[in-house]
Amino acid sequence: MLTSREFDRQVQNLLQKGYAEVAGLSVEAFLGHLSPLREAVEEIDWGDPDLEKGYLPFVIVVKNEMVATEKAMSLVERESKTGVTKMYPREPQDFVPIEAVRLPVGQVYLLTDIDRGQETLNVAPGEALKIIGEKGRSPLTIEEGVAIVTHYPEYLRKNNCFSLPGSRYRGDKRVPAIWITQEKRANLGWCWEGNPHTWLGSASCGGRVGVSQRETPR
Repeated sequence: MLTSREFDRQVQNLLQKGYAEVAGLSVEAFLGHLSPLREAVEEIDWGDPDLEKGYLPFVIVVKNEMVATEKAMSLVERESKTGVTKMYPREPQDFVPIEAVRLPVGQVYLLTDIDRGQETLNVAPGEALKIIGEKGRSPLTIEEGVAIVTHYPEYLRKNNCFSLPGSRYRGDKRVPAIWITQEKRANLGWCWEGNPHTWLGSASCGGRVGVSQRETPR
């Protein structure tokens, strides 16, 4: 199945980037976290990725408890250039899932039915949250955004990069976002929740699938 081959590609991508070593695990132990997700992937039949429209059927997410978000961002490679993090005065670990977002248990999970947020271009992240919720979808977290550009660096488009309103810092009005720098690097930064940008949408997903659960929490 195409989805199975894509799952294997993403697993190999993580191994090639040294995720097992960064996590302090042997390759076998790291694969032990990922392999239970394969069964869930084989049940996904949502078509092929469409990078132009900003649709992805799934990506593997590694939580920051296993690989720190800033380290993961440095392993992103876009046009032969590594990703960067510029979030001063905050740090990536400051941002945690908002109350409306429930993550699966475990260190890894699948993010499914992903949308880059073309519909929310030039809509402030605070307002975009309402639109995402009305559609029965869930806003993406900072870790999920990094996971996407880890597996699909070309997902970032000049006129459609994306905010990650599923993560916040203690009521702070800063919202994580990923965009392209002038040097064409993938950049993890932040924007204000009330500021719209013509080139920045708010990314969302249809669900999340953990290792030990068949139902998908939002």
